[in-house]
Amino acid sequence: MEKRQLRLWEVGIYMINQKVGEYEKLLQIFQIAENMQDSRLSDSIIKDIYSNAKAIAKKVVTQKNQNRLEFDKKVDDLLTSKIFGFPIMLLMLGIVFWITIVGANYPSTILAKLLFGIEEKLSIFFIAVKVPNWLHDILILGMYRTLAWVVSVMLPPMAIFFPLFTLLEDLGYLPRVAFNLDKLFKKAGAHGKQALTMCMGFGCNAAGVTACRIIESPRERLIAILTNNFVPCNGRFPTLIALATIFIGKNVASKFSSILAALFVSLLVVFGIAITLVISKILTKTILKGIPSSFTLELPPYRKPQIGRIIYTSFIDRTIFVLSRAVVVAAPAGLIIWILANIKIGNINILNHIAAFIDPFAREIGLDGFILMAFIVGLPANEIVIPIIIMSYMSQGAMLELDSLTEMKKLFIENGWNWLTALNVMLFSLLHFPCGTTLWTIKKETGSIKWSILAVLIPTFTAIAVCFIVTKTVMFLGLV
Repeated sequence: MEKRQLRLWEVGIYMINQKVGEYEKLLQIFQIAENMQDSRLSDSIIKDIYSNAKAIAKKVVTQKNQNRLEFDKKVDDLLTSKIFGFPIMLLMLGIVFWITIVGANYPSTILAKLLFGIEEKLSIFFIAVKVPNWLHDILILGMYRTLAWVVSVMLPPMAIFFPLFTLLEDLGYLPRVAFNLDKLFKKAGAHGKQALTMCMGFGCNAAGVTACRIIESPRERLIAILTNNFVPCNGRFPTLIALATIFIGKNVASKFSSILAALFVSLLVVFGIAITLVISKILTKTILKGIPSSFTLELPPYRKPQIGRIIYTSFIDRTIFVLSRAVVVAAPAGLIIWILANIKIGNINILNHIAAFIDPFAREIGLDGFILMAFIVGLPANEIVIPIIIMSYMSQGAMLELDSLTEMKKLFIENGWNWLTALNVMLFSLLHFPCGTTLWTIKKETGSIKWSILAVLIPTFTAIAVCFIVTKTVMFLGLV
């Protein structure tokens, strides 16, 4: 096969030299290389072209700051090396998560106190003007309280994560991440640019889906859209962080707990990336068959970060955009949750009926009925899953959260949780169906209900399968 391709290449070059000019030569060379099945030959052709271009440029261009170019090259050799590239990526990811975990705790507490202080004043006002209790409960305990939790849980991590993410983008590090992951995505039958859209999904999966527009191939764009959900968004980080902190981090000294929690969340993210590659490969071999497109990535030079751009991009374009979408979806969610928690059939509310019905299935995948029901009801916004679980365990008619992580762990253990339950909740949170905002965006980007339905089914079945395998394996080994 390789000899046949080499002969094809020679014939192609001969024909090009005979018939077309220099510019057309280059275009046709790339076209022939792209059609080659042997990617090594294509890579060597492209490498040769760039080497020639570099030699020509060296003869006619004078570099004023040669030391800077040499420094950039040395840094690139380190960040994109086969040995150190991936460990550095994991380290950078862990640092970002650790800063987010440590930094978001205090402002989140302050913001929650502020917003729930406003709730008390609103309740006093409603009582003063003699608003009916049912209307007060729907508007304040249902809609406003849900909005308050979404804002207090989402805003502080986003206000830290997005600037850090934008800083890495502004420095020029994200293209190096795409470079490192390019071969993996190509082996999975996907496009190298999917690595960039996946990075956007860390902030918000809806933003990651929108970013898939940079992929020219419709087939590969669909693969990127359908798998973007496997990297955790900002709405799922609170669940992952809280459970990693109380069930993983609490096993070591307090000064190391946040580091261990950040490391565990980082490992979950790496697992999510691995699932992304596996599902991308399956899609390529089944409903989205095709050959991956050629992707030549030029690494941009390292730049000094522009503080103004970082603040504007991270806060206005990303934080406010994502938060506004979540708020729009969360308000109706609060209404639905209140109705389900307060309307009773017999002496049991609808939430408990749903939980009892799905409990046998939930037990098979290492959860319980209340946990699985919280994920279902929490479709509009991932941030409200944990408050719904707490509300269900405490038989309250409105969403709430405990004053400390220690109290949360105590409540969960009293309701039958162990480390396996926490692990399965984190895995299900990582892999399950997209939130309402992301589904809305998928429908808008694909223009198809079919792909939107698949965007729900694929991650849901993946989450169920992974949790089932983990649960049965741990039980078989007698580790719980």
